[in-house]
Parts: sequence; structure tokens; C-alpha cells
Amino acid sequence: MVKIANIELGEFPLLLAPMEDVSDPPFRALCKKHGADMMYTEFISSEGLIRDAYKSTQKLDIYDDERPIGIQIFGGEEDSMRHSAEIVERSNPDLLDINYGCPVKKVVCKDAGAGILKDIPKMMRLTKAIIDSTSLPVTVKTRLGWDKSTKYIVEVAERLQDIGVQAISIHGRTRAQMYKGEADWSLIGDVKNNPRMNIPVFGNGDIDTPEKAIAQKNRYGVDGVMIGRAAIGNPWVFNEIKHYMKTGEHRAPPSIEDRAAAAKEHLVRSLEWKGERLGIVEMRRHYANYFKGIPHFKETRMQLVTNDKVDELLDILDGIASSQFELTT
Repeated sequence: MVKIANIELGEFPLLLAPMEDVSDPPFRALCKKHGADMMYTEFISSEGLIRDAYKSTQKLDIYDDERPIGIQIFGGEEDSMRHSAEIVERSNPDLLDINYGCPVKKVVCKDAGAGILKDIPKMMRLTKAIIDSTSLPVTVKTRLGWDKSTKYIVEVAERLQDIGVQAISIHGRTRAQMYKGEADWSLIGDVKNNPRMNIPVFGNGDIDTPEKAIAQKNRYGVDGVMIGRAAIGNPWVFNEIKHYMKTGEHRAPPSIEDRAAAAKEHLVRSLEWKGERLGIVEMRRHYANYFKGIPHFKETRMQLVTNDKVDELLDILDGIASSQFELTT
């Protein structure tokens, strides 16, 4: 049984990665429904939280049927991160996660996200300050290093554990790689197999099939895997992996009806959480992913991304479910 503090996650948990503009409550609900064992919010700016910015505070919304769930924060200033941890605790998540992995320039330039990988002593000070300011279990998501010459993750993970971090999720790329190239799991394995490590070690990067999840489990011994991009438009990936691990066989892929029903549920939940205008607009980025692989779908997709009437969008999705569209194999 894999546990983070007293949170039981099963034998080989599948974690939904925190993805900006993706891992919101409507998306998380679908992933939970289809087998995700642990989820995280989108990363939340510590500066936004302490200034009570609506875009940041809205991301604190979590619901009991999502549990266990962690709220993830990022920032480069100790006082702001400490204060943010106190704000997060009032939202009563199961844990607090620190983002030390985001590679985008606007985050990195503030010594936040993966930017802190250039200053490991600061990472330790910042992490310890957060741990000391909250009663929540604190976990970390990070990368192998800043670039190919600074892959210090084995030492970094050990030091994070020693100051009180309860689990670590490692993306198998450096900041310099961004999301390019193949994720390197060998160093994730080195962290897991370090005899001094006794906290859960989760691997992240390029897990998009059941075979890959099992291969990384068997080869590197990780405690679980974190799945990000592969779940976008495909929340079924979690149960597909679980089914394959249990039976050695693939589940039938989601049908057109399944895809349309999921997209409809996602839209309805988005409308409820974000309001009509934002719910419609921000859902548009998801349709291409839900209906990927359907030939002759362009006209229908254009209707979905241009229509701004709720009833008509729901009718289009109902029409897809009863249509003659076929998935390519």
C-alpha cells in the first residue's frame, strides 16, 4: 500500500498531473470518475493568493468527491509561499504540493517553478519554511535538473526528504528540455532505488499507454505514475492502465457515444463552475482532443468551437452520440 503521510493510495496509484488551464474541477471530476487515484489542482501563484486575486483564489475550489486531492502552489519568495501555505490550509486539501518543475519563462524568471533548480539551497530553505508553516503533508513536483549538466535529482530528493517532504513526483526532463525529447526515467529509478529514500517516488513523463506504465513500474520500481497530457480528452486512460495491469488485456476503447457523453459532462460541469461565457469559451480547447481520430469531423468541430449557445452545443453533442461517425483504428 502506497501512502503519503496517512493518505492511502492503493498498490500502484495513478496520479493526475497539475496542468495549467486543464486540471480544473470539471476536468478532475472526469478523471476521478475514470480511475485517477490522486489529483492536484492547477498550480496557483503564491503572489496571486496573498493578494486575493480572483484567478488564483478560484483555483482553491476543491470538492469532497475529488479526494484525495492536493493544492499546488508556486513562487520564489519565502514570505509569500509561507503565507500561501496558510491560505491553502484553510481550504482543507489532503496535502499541499510545491511546483518546482514548471519550465515556462514567465514563471522561471521569478525563480519559481523549475527556476529554483538553479539554486538548490534556496529550494531547501523555501521548502522548509512551507513545511514549518502548515500542518498539511507537503509534497514536491520537480524535474531532473536545470540542464544536462545539473541533474542533481538524486541528492535533491534525499535532501527534500530529510527536511520533511512526504512524497516526490519527478518529471523525467530538465528545464532546458521543456517538453521536448524523450523523458529519461533512469534517474527517477535512481531516486527510487536510493537505499536512503523511504518516501513515495512517482514518475512523470510520456506515460500514454498501459504498456508504458507497467514497463516503468517494473524497470524502475516507482511507487506510481503521474499522467498529464495523455489524460487530456482521454480520462479513460487511468482505468485502461488499471485494467491492463489486472488482466493483461486492453479495454475496449471509448466509443463515439462515450466520447460525446464525456465532452457533454465536461461542458455542463464547466458551465456550472465557470459560468456560461467562460464555460463555453474555455471548453473549446478540449473538443479536438475528445474527438481525435474521427474522420470527416472538421465541420462538426467547427460548430462546437464557434457556437456560443448552450442549448445548441448540447444538441450538437447529443447528435454526435447518435451519429454515424466512426473512429479510425
